[in-house]
This record gives sequence, structure tokens and C-alpha cells, in this order.
Amino acid sequence: MSESLPDIQGKTGAIFDAAVSVPVSFCNDAMAIQAARQGVALCDRSHWGRIQLSDSDRLNFLHNQSTNDFKLLKSGQGTDTIFVTSTARTIDLATAYVLDDTVLVVVSPNRREYLLQWLDRYIFFGDKVTLTDVTTSTAMFSLIGTETDAVLQQLGADALVGQPYGNHVELMLVGHPVRIAVGSGLALPGYTLIMDSQSAADVWQAFTQVGAVPMGDRAWEQLRIEQGRPMPDQELTEDFNAVEACLWQAISLNKGCYIGQETIARLDTYKGVKQQIWGIRLQQAADLGTPITVDNEKAGILTSLTETNEGWFGLGYVRTKVGGSAGLTVQVGESQGELVDVPFLQRERQSP
Repeated sequence: MSESLPDIQGKTGAIFDAAVSVPVSFCNDAMAIQAARQGVALCDRSHWGRIQLSDSDRLNFLHNQSTNDFKLLKSGQGTDTIFVTSTARTIDLATAYVLDDTVLVVVSPNRREYLLQWLDRYIFFGDKVTLTDVTTSTAMFSLIGTETDAVLQQLGADALVGQPYGNHVELMLVGHPVRIAVGSGLALPGYTLIMDSQSAADVWQAFTQVGAVPMGDRAWEQLRIEQGRPMPDQELTEDFNAVEACLWQAISLNKGCYIGQETIARLDTYKGVKQQIWGIRLQQAADLGTPITVDNEKAGILTSLTETNEGWFGLGYVRTKVGGSAGLTVQVGESQGELVDVPFLQRERQSP
């Protein structure tokens, strides 16, 4: 009987936590983060949700329920998109991959069940859309780093090298079909790998055998914060809208009506953005939810925090009226901080 993925991961030092179904750490967090920046890291993200949409109205449905333009996409392409409320408050940042007969949507771990129910409410009589949760029947890895192209070439899977973000193709890897997509999930070069859960152990082992460094969820979370990727219940909540979350790369203003479209268009037209996410380099730790102040005036709130080799680093919303910009000195509880731009965010929309 072949070994399971957790068994193989356990042999290389994986530590598991009951709250997370993937390895929290491989006791190598610093090495894995360095590999993601200047080599190749392999992170198990199988706990992220994967929702499959099928039937003939699938693209129109996603087009109408999220912020990006799906009518422009063809099979083999993909995009980031945001699910928002009618007032453009952020529910989740998702990535969608268009296949011949389906669309596969990757969502955050803590939004999987919510979005399945939320999307189902918008399927009306006569709509030809079927939602299927394929999370447990599939697995998903992120291959991250500057040397990921070389690793794919070693395994004969370099068909996507140099292609645009979101492009994807199914290839055979170590005898198993694996869908490989451009994009690591962070603002670092890399790829997303999606496969049947029964194939996951062989695929994981194949990549580690050619030099990919295993990465746990704790190291991923540190990179997420340093990179500035917003997450539900932290940066993406009912308190903030999609424009304030600086996710213009996932928003179309030219696609026509969709949930939250009027609010987003109005914010763009009248430059009504009151606050934005910033990275914050801190001198010491602070509790999440701690107010951010400038000259003793409340200017925002701390939403994420991690400890790095260079000290404490956080994410938080800062009001534009205080002159929020890189280099601004702020106070977060007892700690002084400095605003830092982060690579994942796009603060201004690009011209069509």
C-alpha cells in the first residue's frame, strides 16, 4: 500500500495541528522562506477551498457575482476576482481557472462553506449552473520561488514557462494528471498545482526529490503578511471595501453590472477611498485590533502581525487623510512603526 501524503510529509519533519489539516511547519521556517525568495519552496495549500462550477451559464454566473471580467476568458486562462456584498464590502479574494466544461475557483480556507451557500442563493430558477465542492477530492500545492521554472523543466512540465498569470494546463507528472497554473498565490514567482488527492503523495515527493524545500502554513502566513495579501476576517471584512483593500488587479470597471459594481464605480469616479492597506514595520509586537495613530489621532487599525528576521511586521488600514504613504511614522499601541509598501497590492487602477 502506497504511503499517504501526511506520512511522506511526516518523514521530513512535518508538524501538524488539529486546527489546520496541512503541515504547520517542517521545522525549517527560515530556510523555507529563503527558498521562496531565492530558490524553490513547496507549500501544501490543500486546505484552501476548491469550488467547481459547471453547466452552460457558469461563466455568466461568475461574471455577475464577482468583480472581474469572465466573458473575456477562454479555456486555459484564469484570473483573480473578488466576491463582494452589494456595498462592495469584501467577502473573499479568489482565483478562477477556466476549463473546457467547468470553472475551478480557489477560495480562502475560512470562506469555503460560506461562499458555497452564498453563491447557491444567487442561482435562480432557469440558471444552468451547478456548484460542486471538490476540496476533499483534490489537493493543491504552491511552488514558489525564482527557480521554479528550472524545477518544472527537470520534470518535463515547462509548457507554462513565460505565460501570463492564471494560464494553466493539465500535464502528466510522475504518472498522474496535474493541473499547473501560473501564479504562486503570492507576489513571488511560481505556480499552483492541483491534482486528485490520491496523486498528491507522489507529486509532493517528486518535487522535493528535485530540490523543492517543504514549507509549512506558518511560513506561508509570514510571507502572506510581508507580501501584503489580504485575508478574510483580517483585512477582508464587512468594515472595508474592495477598493480600500487595494485589489485593483482583480476588479473590472468595464464589464457592466455585478454585485457591488455601483459602489466601486462611485469610489473610483469621486476618488472616495478613505483608507488603504499598508505594510507596517514595527519596533515591537502589538495586539491585532490595536488602533494606529498619527500625532495622537486615530488613523487606522492593525489587522495582521508576524515576526521576521528583521523584527515585527504587520498589515493595517490607514486613513488617507493623515497622508498615508510609505515612510510615514505611526504609533501602534506602545510601538512606533513605519508604513511600507507591499508588492501584492495595487493601489491605483490601471488604464484600460
